[in-house]
Amino acid sequence: MNLTTHSQPTATTHLLSRLKINTRLAEDILTRFIRHEVYSNGFKRVVVGLSGGIDSALSTYLAARALGPENVLAIRMPYRTSSPNSLADAQAVIDALGVQSETVDITPMVEPLFERFSDMNHVRRGNIMARQRMIILYDQSMAFGGLVVGTSNKTEMLLGYSTIYGDSAAAMQPIADLYKCQVRQLAAAMGVPDSILHKAPSADLWEGQTDEAELGYSYDTADQLLYLLIDERYSIQACVEEGFEREFVEQIWQRVKRNHYKRTQPNIAKLSKRTIGVDFLYIRDWSNS
Repeated sequence: MNLTTHSQPTATTHLLSRLKINTRLAEDILTRFIRHEVYSNGFKRVVVGLSGGIDSALSTYLAARALGPENVLAIRMPYRTSSPNSLADAQAVIDALGVQSETVDITPMVEPLFERFSDMNHVRRGNIMARQRMIILYDQSMAFGGLVVGTSNKTEMLLGYSTIYGDSAAAMQPIADLYKCQVRQLAAAMGVPDSILHKAPSADLWEGQTDEAELGYSYDTADQLLYLLIDERYSIQACVEEGFEREFVEQIWQRVKRNHYKRTQPNIAKLSKRTIGVDFLYIRDWSNS
């Protein structure tokens, strides 16, 4: 289903205007999606890693609307360098929605590994923190009896701006078909606090870290180009004709292709007549049981 208000882009239309969505329809679809994924798998509850950023805040709002706040466990997982503002923003979401919550400090869990490998750079440390947080989420999903809700958006997933088996691990990904600018639209419509809506996106993996500084370009720029490349199936040359620099278009397209493995389950070598993920794909295949 296409939620964009401009299905046929024109050269005279500002690209961001093509990414405007019907927020009421989006909320309805995504809350129904969460309910279906939860109930059809025999659950009633979910667990969300709540960082204080806009993606996890929106995911928590959607989960609370879909299932009721009493069925949502939001877990804050700070590291010693995490911004106090992130904790405060996460608490604002918890207070506004009335969801259940836990706070688990990951510092004593990850520091021994950092000390063991003292030459670790920021990326390796960030990956370890992301995976440690997912360990906590999946442990608490067992204790709480709920599925883990992912918080990745479409921009991040296409660019591979995630940690495999870290923040990319989840039982469902409700906002992964929304570009970052569309996440902002829906978050604003659903009442996510202004302090979250307007702050610089950050995974809060180290002091002063921001997503856009690490990526080297703004989410708005990436969203517009990705929309042309993915949704509208523009060629590289067509994107250049829209005004993007060729080097930038090629860089983004290579990144999308290079990170495909992060968006799929591991490939299974085919030996039998029916192979998981190749021939055995759908719930309809369970009808013989």
